Amino acid sequence: MCESKLQSDCACVTSKKINLDEPRYDQEFYLGRAKHFFQTTNPRNLFVSSRKLDEAKCLIQSYKCGEKLPSGTGEEDLWRAKILYDSAFHPDTGEKMVLLGRMSAKVPMHILITGGMITFYKTAPAVVFWQWLNQSFNALVNYTNRSGDIVQTDKQILTSYAFATSGAVGTALGLNALVKKMPPLVGRLVPFAAVAAANCINIPMMRAQELKHGTPVFDANGNKLGYSTVAAQYGIGQVILSRIAMAMPGMVLTPVVMDYLEKRGT
Repeated sequence: MCESKLQSDCACVTSKKINLDEPRYDQEFYLGRAKHFFQTTNPRNLFVSSRKLDEAKCLIQSYKCGEKLPSGTGEEDLWRAKILYDSAFHPDTGEKMVLLGRMSAKVPMHILITGGMITFYKTAPAVVFWQWLNQSFNALVNYTNRSGDIVQTDKQILTSYAFATSGAVGTALGLNALVKKMPPLVGRLVPFAAVAAANCINIPMMRAQELKHGTPVFDANGNKLGYSTVAAQYGIGQVILSRIAMAMPGMVLTPVVMDYLEKRGT
């Protein structure tokens, strides 16, 4: 597909080289980082066909190799192709990621799961189901976006998943039992506490090989220097904190507002 596309009447896209290895917006500033991740995690990317994704990958690879591009290809076309490429293909391996493991799926999936956790939190079966679903989804995302240089066996993956999921469900059930005699608001916050605790189990377990063997580190020119366990610890720690922070608005503010409204008969 890629070769036949490039055999058409082609012309160079621009005389100015665009660095597609870097995000379009300046990552030194919050606004630039926000724009980059809003585009990469846009749920609409999930509805792009496999053919379009492959075409985007082809265009990016052709441009990086210095090949001529189809006539009429502009700078915006390249950046659009990069957005699609980043949203669907693993940055290390270049392989197409499973649909629900992509960052584009996090918003719609977490809307569903978070809604379920903060609505159905009083009965044990509901707690088990929603916490299991949440941690299963998180485990899928963690595995899909793991470092491409780290190889895990099926046994390691299943062991990590079992520990992470059982830890999440156990934490939720234990906290639920402790807060039965406490104010209703405390009970509403149990799902958030369980999610926060479970993330501390799930993420390190699913990425245990990176903690053990290290994650690849590169110099300013993109040359691999080796593997670092310190970088892995630092990076995974940041992931844990960010996952907890991302859960706070929906899982803390919503229960507070609901408790306030119910006390007033709304």
